[in-house]
Amino acid sequence: MIYPIVKLGDPVLEADAEAVKEFDTPELHKLVDDMFESMYAAHGVGLAAPQIGIGKRIAVIDTAAGQEAGEKLVLINPEVVGRDGLQTGEEGCLSIPGFREQVSCPQKVTIRAQNVKGEWFEKTGEGLLARAFLHETDHLRGKLYIHRVSALKRDLIRRKVKKLQKAGEW
Repeated sequence: MIYPIVKLGDPVLEADAEAVKEFDTPELHKLVDDMFESMYAAHGVGLAAPQIGIGKRIAVIDTAAGQEAGEKLVLINPEVVGRDGLQTGEEGCLSIPGFREQVSCPQKVTIRAQNVKGEWFEKTGEGLLARAFLHETDHLRGKLYIHRVSALKRDLIRRKVKKLQKAGEW
């Protein structure tokens, strides 16, 4: 099932997601499969459950966008446990379509998370994967990439979104 992507302005995007406590259930497996399907349909490389209106600490990532086997990652209850270096690059978000900004973040990020069976693992990513780790774990804490840009740019984006909402285009 392809879920619609929740857009900026929906409170679920700026709320802390709840930890997952039940693992290896048919419902969890189905949700993860649906999240990948929804992410691919929206042409994304990462998707957090709040972006489809579900306030759970689940994210999926595939920096190869389905083009390479073995690149799919499921992060349940993830936390960032290491950061190193610095990169700056353009970042966007499926929940803020049409907007992109330059965002600085670590070049290398290590996360600790659980898989669908509840088993803990650590993974380190560099470049785009590091950016995706931070972007998706931020979503699970109610943070968006616009929280990593200047207050002026953030306010400008929010004002533009409000205009689009009033026009019925958001």
